[in-house]
Amino acid sequence: MPSRYDSYIMLFRTQINLPGEDHRRAKARAAELGISLAEYVRRLIRRDLDEERPTADISAIFGLGRSGGSNIARLKDEYIGEAVEAEYERERSRRA
Repeated sequence: MPSRYDSYIMLFRTQINLPGEDHRRAKARAAELGISLAEYVRRLIRRDLDEERPTADISAIFGLGRSGGSNIARLKDEYIGEAVEAEYERERSRRA
C-alpha cells in the first residue's frame, strides 16, 4: 500500500508585490472560485508554464497573394501608369 508521502511535493515560499487593485481583484476571483489567493496564483503559473505556445493557424496565410480578380503580372504596366497619373493629378491639384 503506497504511503501518502510517495508523491510529496516540496513547496517554496515566495513573496510578490501587487498593485492594490490587482490584489483586490485577484482575491475576489479566488473567492469566486472557492480557493485561496495562493492557490489561485499557483494555478495561473501552472497554466502558463504548462500551456504550449500558441501557433498561428496555417489557414491565416492562404489567399494573402490573391488580387481579387486583377492580373498584376499581365497588367502591371497599366497599374503603374494609373498610379503615376493619379499622383501627378494630386500634386497638380495641390499646387492650384
